Amino acid sequence: MVGDPGIEPGVRLREGVTVPCHTLRPVAQRMRDYAGRAGASTPKLEAGDGNLAAPLAPSLPPTRRGVDRAVPLGYPRALIRAKGQVMAGKKPTWVIDKERAKRAAAAQTLWLFGLHAVRDALQNPARTRVRLVVTRNAADKLSDAISASGMEPEIADPRKFPVPLDPGSVHQGAALEVKPLSWGPVAEVCLGGPTDRPPLVVLLDRVTDPHNVGAVLRSAEVFGAAAVIATARSAAPETGALAKTASGALERQPYLRVRNLADTMEELRAMGFALLGLDGEAEVTLDDALAARRDRPLALVMGAEGPGLRDKTKATCDLLVKVPFARAFGSLNVSNAAAVALYACRTPKG
Repeated sequence: MVGDPGIEPGVRLREGVTVPCHTLRPVAQRMRDYAGRAGASTPKLEAGDGNLAAPLAPSLPPTRRGVDRAVPLGYPRALIRAKGQVMAGKKPTWVIDKERAKRAAAAQTLWLFGLHAVRDALQNPARTRVRLVVTRNAADKLSDAISASGMEPEIADPRKFPVPLDPGSVHQGAALEVKPLSWGPVAEVCLGGPTDRPPLVVLLDRVTDPHNVGAVLRSAEVFGAAAVIATARSAAPETGALAKTASGALERQPYLRVRNLADTMEELRAMGFALLGLDGEAEVTLDDALAARRDRPLALVMGAEGPGLRDKTKATCDLLVKVPFARAFGSLNVSNAAAVALYACRTPKG
């Protein structure tokens, strides 16, 4: 019974089963209350030798507070509460939280800065722009892009640039407030590119440095990758620093954020992608792995410098490969490794 502290979850009461008086006493009182509201007679409970024996009513009238019907004992209390909220015209808590998160995401904005990043964002029709702040000098350099965008810029004093940027940011007198880009689902983006060559994507495992991610985006755009994919958490978000390092590639190269990297890898595998994980301790070189896979869609999976790929990510790859080194010092950061690997994937071998 909803709200009854006397009966513990999981206990089943059927006709002929007796329980102690102190357990059924709240039940009896509740049933009398319901009967009084509905104008019905009070249900009769038979007592005997310290016990009360009575089957519970299968259904009772609702109260003003929403739902107060008898429910099967052992029914999950969270579901009972959710059902009660719905019947009372209230949204369950999880629905409210989801709607709040959606509204927060819709209201989220970021500041892009630097002449290249701002110019490309102004020229990107898919970018939602909110506010443009420029110095007189930057406005002259961006005049064509500003005119094409239809925005009215705010002219600012370079000594008092009124934008919430990190003090060390080199903004070059230009900053643009925008909303994050939405590229669409993984399958649509990764298979929607040119058809003259197999698609190529990059997956980043826990790469949190925005400068590294920006550099990877720039290389991915140069070498024709379909997308760069990272996790929604434990990865660099779309920021002004990332956009400036990408030097305009953020507006052209899809940067997809997914909930679970391993699940996305399985999705790519189902689409025909070969999953190659870069690992400095692998036994197979990248060139050897590519020799038998150049006609297939490829996914290059890379981890952050230091920790590398997680065990789960490694296990999900089809093959672990390495970039061969000429000397004992064999280490590249993730952005350099991405550039080398992307070039190798796009270079035909005769």
